[in-house]
Amino acid sequence: MVRKALAVAAMIGLGVGGLAAARHDGGHGSVKVLTVRDIVEKVDGKESKATAVEVTLGPGESDAPHRHPGPGFGYILEGEYEWAIDDQPARVLKVGDTFYEPGGCLHRVSRNPAAKGNTRLLAWVVHPRDAKALVIPEPKK
Repeated sequence: MVRKALAVAAMIGLGVGGLAAARHDGGHGSVKVLTVRDIVEKVDGKESKATAVEVTLGPGESDAPHRHPGPGFGYILEGEYEWAIDDQPARVLKVGDTFYEPGGCLHRVSRNPAAKGNTRLLAWVVHPRDAKALVIPEPKK
């Protein structure tokens, strides 16, 4: 029983570390790490992981522009999600829509456009195991 409790505590500790890495801009919305798994495929020739997160944005909330150290895939669970990468025009995604972000691209718009209700999405990022952060803030210009 004690071993099981220690194992659960260790997993929670790993999840908290992943959560800190997954925060987009230090306070907007919430990010819940669902799983972090080593995978066989390599990213840029490096051993890799896949991290799944659930992101929740309240009405009007947004994240600052950022990048990810590998490709990202998303699925809208609830509400609407305004999304844009690089110089592409922003799109409003709805429940059931998916998106793909190439690794290192600029995720410049990440926003709940609604006046009421949350946006919730499931996102996977495939990244090198030695990546220092899942989210890399874009320097202000």
